[in-house]
Amino acid sequence: MRLLSRIGLGGGDGRESAGGRRSDDGKTQCRCDTSFVEPSGTGVGRRVELVVDADDCPGDGDLVADSACRATVVDALADRDADVVRTRSRGYERSYDGDAAGLLLAAGRFVERAAVHDTVLAERARSDPLGAASDATGRAGPVARIAAETGLAEGAARATGYEDALRAFVGPTLVRSRVALRPPPNTTLTDQWSLDDNTTVRRYDRGGSRDCYHLDPAFADLDSAAIATLAAARTALADGVGGAGERAPGRAVRAVVGKGDSERTAGESAVPVDRLAALLTKHTRGHGVLDDLFADPRVSDVFVTAPVESNPVRVVVDGDRLDTNVRLTPSGAAALASRFRRASGRPFSKADPTLDAVVDADSGRIRVAGVSNPASDGLAFAFRRHDDVPLTLPALVDNDTLSADAAALLSVAVERGAAGLVAGTRGAGKTTLLGALLWELPLATRTVVVEDTPELPVDSLQAHDREVQTLHTDTDEDATLTPTDGVRTALRLGEGALVVGEVRGEEAAALYEAMRVGASGSVVLGTIHGDGGEAVRERVVADLGVPESSFAATDLVVTLSPSDGRHVARIEEVCVGDGDGVRFETLFEYVDGELRSTGVVERGNSVLVDSLAGPNEQYADVRRRMATRRQLLRTLVDSGRTRPRDVAAAYVDR
Repeated sequence: MRLLSRIGLGGGDGRESAGGRRSDDGKTQCRCDTSFVEPSGTGVGRRVELVVDADDCPGDGDLVADSACRATVVDALADRDADVVRTRSRGYERSYDGDAAGLLLAAGRFVERAAVHDTVLAERARSDPLGAASDATGRAGPVARIAAETGLAEGAARATGYEDALRAFVGPTLVRSRVALRPPPNTTLTDQWSLDDNTTVRRYDRGGSRDCYHLDPAFADLDSAAIATLAAARTALADGVGGAGERAPGRAVRAVVGKGDSERTAGESAVPVDRLAALLTKHTRGHGVLDDLFADPRVSDVFVTAPVESNPVRVVVDGDRLDTNVRLTPSGAAALASRFRRASGRPFSKADPTLDAVVDADSGRIRVAGVSNPASDGLAFAFRRHDDVPLTLPALVDNDTLSADAAALLSVAVERGAAGLVAGTRGAGKTTLLGALLWELPLATRTVVVEDTPELPVDSLQAHDREVQTLHTDTDEDATLTPTDGVRTALRLGEGALVVGEVRGEEAAALYEAMRVGASGSVVLGTIHGDGGEAVRERVVADLGVPESSFAATDLVVTLSPSDGRHVARIEEVCVGDGDGVRFETLFEYVDGELRSTGVVERGNSVLVDSLAGPNEQYADVRRRMATRRQLLRTLVDSGRTRPRDVAAAYVDR
């Protein structure tokens, strides 16, 4: 038998599932049905959830607006603890966790313990825990102590009202993600923009904390009739209504509505069929809220941290990392994992708990890095936008990634067969710069690209008459072509440029041996994790086992930084010292917001520039070549001709 039933404080019949609260006149005020569940499966941590079915409740399970629904939940939590509280009503869900669930749980514990001391205050705590906390802390004696010990006093002290205390993450059950519709407390709106007619983004300053990226998704202003239609259409679609083609979601919505025109009247509300069809398509055939976030051109990266339901989705906007008001549900994370597994054709399971792939989304290509159990406490993802239009070297000069002088040096170095590594941390823009450098290769150069995740602009290069061959590699034990085999195969495909998407394993030895003996016959380029030349040498020599004498075949290291907007932080040439040792000479360095020459090139002391001189050329001839290249790059930037087709046309007679 439930404790409150025994002491006469409300209904309940002793079952794990109980519903309905009655007022003194006998009328039903709340008909919520509660149950405790312990979900399991991919991406779900160990926890207990209190699930509240509010389909038949006039209060809709809204714990902010309806005190009777609050009482039902507090009564349930007086019997058993829960980490999360979910209320569901006619296709809509509210999820309360963190401080919100903590306050409700504290209220339940307070009711259980305080009832023997003050039945009136315990009764009040069921429906008005904030008021009961205020009353209890103003007294002396056991109820004040119980309010402190249960955490009710502390939880109430942090809140200014129920909208603050019970801030829920909400959304249609179909959506598999939840958003907080209200901004965080004590914030200041600093910016606002629209993604489409139905989606708005607001940016809030939270003082000393990370700013908040607040997404108002397309479902935020749907009324109950539209939400119910959406839920019914999802069920109809799962039952095969509408068929299996790309138009099936729209047909399922129209089947539920009952006619095929753009909207119908449901009571006093209109059900927007086309809008619901778009939502159903996004959340059953697309990538859900991920499509919303990447619909914003200012978003470059999206991060989902495990456990997904306890952590906000985070984004990088204009170079700034921000929290969002969005959280994935465990089922939403599992659905994304399944979709990426199918799209990439790669395993992603407990046996293979990591994923690295590129998938097509509505906003373009997205790079996905994923982890799961047992490598992580559930599913987690890092997403990065893969621009449809590749950036060229003039485009990177235009967006201040590097200066025209530095770009000219890199352009001539690549043109004349230098061996270089593009270094930096994750998200610094290594692959973007490497892709831009490929346009600097002479038109007649045959290029072989070795990469396990397709990111370099091979299709675009081929479309502009560049001869580029891709070798797709994999790191799995049963891989058809490993990265090491890929490098060795590339060397057998004839002389030309060799490009390695990322140098990170045993393939480094084969790559550097090729560089040392000049087997490629032309430029060798790749990306590598590391912050500067010394860190790159340590990575290659100490971690990857390449002899330092082989590493000496590297001509230059370009390091990028993701801070203060992505930019080239340093360009270093590799100089061979006494014996087989190497040292680094900085040619360009980022200082006071600008990439500046250190003067080594201008003084005639650059080993790299000297090595770029052809037969019958002097150091000064290479300098003049660089000056001409700088002028060409500047002309392209100033005239707005930075797209691949513009650069390809300008380089025909270069």
